[in-house]
Amino acid sequence: MLIPFSMKNCFQLLCNLKVPAAGFKDTVKSGLILQSVSNDVYQNLAVEDWIHDHMNLEAKPVLFFWRNSPSVVIGRHQNPWQECNLNLMREEGVKLARRRSGGGTVYHDMGNINLTFFTTKKKYDRMENLKLVVKALKAVQPQLDVRATERFDLLLDGQFKISGTASKIGQTAAYHHCTLLCSTDGTFLSSLLKSPYQGVRSTATASTPALVKNLMEKDPTLTCEVVINAIATEYATSHQIDNHIHLINPTDETLFPGINSIAKELQTWEWIYGKTPKFSVNTSFNVLYEHSHLEIKVFIDIKNGKIEICNIEAPDHWLPLEIRDKLNSGFIGSKFCPIETTMLTSILHRTCPEDDELHSKWNMLCEKIKGIM
Repeated sequence: MLIPFSMKNCFQLLCNLKVPAAGFKDTVKSGLILQSVSNDVYQNLAVEDWIHDHMNLEAKPVLFFWRNSPSVVIGRHQNPWQECNLNLMREEGVKLARRRSGGGTVYHDMGNINLTFFTTKKKYDRMENLKLVVKALKAVQPQLDVRATERFDLLLDGQFKISGTASKIGQTAAYHHCTLLCSTDGTFLSSLLKSPYQGVRSTATASTPALVKNLMEKDPTLTCEVVINAIATEYATSHQIDNHIHLINPTDETLFPGINSIAKELQTWEWIYGKTPKFSVNTSFNVLYEHSHLEIKVFIDIKNGKIEICNIEAPDHWLPLEIRDKLNSGFIGSKFCPIETTMLTSILHRTCPEDDELHSKWNMLCEKIKGIM
């Protein structure tokens, strides 16, 4: 049963806005089942942060359902250039987000359900949560072959991954979140989660590829709505709480004071890209020159998302050493991103305004370099 949180409910939940945790503590007597009305990945990730940081979870567990418009979500310690096709994501308008938890990269769309189980640190138990999901699915479709693995994934028919897990454990609170594929666009998922970038060297956590499948491919009745209701029912029974799914607006500052600033931070370049562990790119490409191809070698070191070292090697007769040095030094300190590379090209053009041939070579080089960003 869906129950929207009215303004009255908000003030009952947060009787003391200066200490939001106290407000929850005073009014939430057992547990809560929440569902976001937003499909924005940054807003929904902000809810996770807010509940983890502010809510008193002692004897008051929370289950949070959320779904997003097309997005790729990387783990806290991952490298997006290693994990996904950033160029395709920009072309298709797919958002990139970095979450606070570890784990691998996942694709979200409206055919995927995200579940977050909030508990105290002492009661944190991923396997118990996954078993609950399995029990709920089998309550709807008893013949379904779904099981949890030692890696805390859910497998369908013993081979197809339908759910991946990640978690965050704080000093007193913890959460375990997982995906659940109902009717996700599998072709888009595969295309986006395949990095086209060559020569990336990184110590960042790498995702483990897996065969995936949607629940609706197995049983067309297993829609997102049916699955959400089944899991909510099982969760309510397991925790002996009312089987009500409370609808929340993640932008509502009366319910979650300060949440919009959290969502804003999660959208910043500094968080999404700047938190990438140090890495390097060592690659090459060919350019056409007088009916033949010349090899251009590129070596770049990136730290905190910014270029620390840049070494572009090209034949002297095609690009003189003095010009290459100017190009290399221009990149140092800039963000490893196409927008700053375009800005750099414009700046370099102004240093030699009359040299059309040089402009053409700079443009060609910068377009190639943007292709690895």
